[in-house]
Amino acid sequence: MLDLGSGSGEMLCTWARDYGVIGTGIDMSRLFTEQAKRRAEELGVADRVKFIHGDAAGHVSDERVDVAACVGATWIGGGVAGTIALLARSLRPGGIILIGEPYWRKLPPTEEVAKGCLAHSISDFLLLPELLASFGRLGYDVVEMVLANQDGWDRYEAAKWLTMRRWLEANPGDELAKEVRSQLTSEPVRYATYTREYLGWGVFALMPR
Repeated sequence: MLDLGSGSGEMLCTWARDYGVIGTGIDMSRLFTEQAKRRAEELGVADRVKFIHGDAAGHVSDERVDVAACVGATWIGGGVAGTIALLARSLRPGGIILIGEPYWRKLPPTEEVAKGCLAHSISDFLLLPELLASFGRLGYDVVEMVLANQDGWDRYEAAKWLTMRRWLEANPGDELAKEVRSQLTSEPVRYATYTREYLGWGVFALMPR
């Protein structure tokens, strides 16, 4: 497996532990790469996975892989189409591409609402049927998808709020404390008003036609 934009390595490490996956993760963050290496050690899979600090944009595996993934970092290929084309260069015949990408649950009525979802504009994302259709136009079959529901969004976002609150309690005099306090105060309402209602998230498994 190849994971471009692998972050802290949780997906690759847990799949190595649970399913025996062998793979490589590439991420441009040195901090994330070091965290991923530590996570591999914690889970006892350091002999099965490796993490490389580098630019995932343009990265092609030396050996073809069964699964080529980019979950939540399609900017590396300039968008979904470019990222799929990049992943395909590392994929074995019969392999699967995994793409993690937001989509609109319902179309924002204004650009202001889209920005409230932390998008730059409405055109950043597609409605789910349009996103699925776009994979077909690129020559891929959708063979599986896992979509976040609103409860999943709640668990993901609320965990950030608890982390911020605990950080503030531990670091009241930090130079970033005022900024973190401001974000913690505003984020629950912003999320409930915009992201929770309008933005979806999914991981899509694709096979070339």
